[in-house]
Amino acid sequence: MRVPSTKIQNNFGKYLKYVEAGEDIIVTKSGKDAAQIALCYDKDYVKEEQSAYRSSDGRVTYKEFLELMEESEQRYELIDGVIYNLASPSYKHQRVVGELYGAFHNWFKRKKCVPLTSPFDVTFFKEEDNICVVQPDIVIICDKDNLDEKDNYKGTPTLVVEVLSPSTRSKDMLKKLELYKQCGVNEYWIVDPINEHILVYTLENNDIVNNKTYSKNAHQSVSSELFEELEADLQDVFT
Repeated sequence: MRVPSTKIQNNFGKYLKYVEAGEDIIVTKSGKDAAQIALCYDKDYVKEEQSAYRSSDGRVTYKEFLELMEESEQRYELIDGVIYNLASPSYKHQRVVGELYGAFHNWFKRKKCVPLTSPFDVTFFKEEDNICVVQPDIVIICDKDNLDEKDNYKGTPTLVVEVLSPSTRSKDMLKKLELYKQCGVNEYWIVDPINEHILVYTLENNDIVNNKTYSKNAHQSVSSELFEELEADLQDVFT
């Protein structure tokens, strides 16, 4: 993003947080590019860690996150006060998302619930001072009344699908599972394109009440525990 030098001077701490989250800051003066604020890495820096940033003085606030999203062209998530930079997905990732969304779209046609794909912000009010914003690969929402006047969704999806990538594996399998469990999501699919299997978690009362694994090698179709007859052939999903 490009920011006038006067705004940098008055809000340096805020823009430093954005830089540490992976945002490029170009400082302008009299309408021209004058300088760049860049992140310095030490020899122990691990590249994958660039995707997450927690402010040195505590959590990144929901307000700070919204300000970043208004000014940035990149995509981010906010989980428990930590900003995650969303990298562009791979071809294989998008192919898997497309196959699953196609199955969902056909099954939910003319039904109450609606499948949607990323980029689509889902805002969870985990606690009064802990508002999280994520962009799942696919969501099934059955509470369209939780869309506000700007069409922003602040409800709880019934089913969430995340497709793993090397940089998001830990976040999707641990942090997001905990987030969805605590915030009332009923079913969570974790899709692993490398090992070609899908984990289906049934969530209830802040707990995991059931989980199943479906594998392409076993010539299985993944099926929903909540929506009877909703399924997808893994030979098609992992083509």
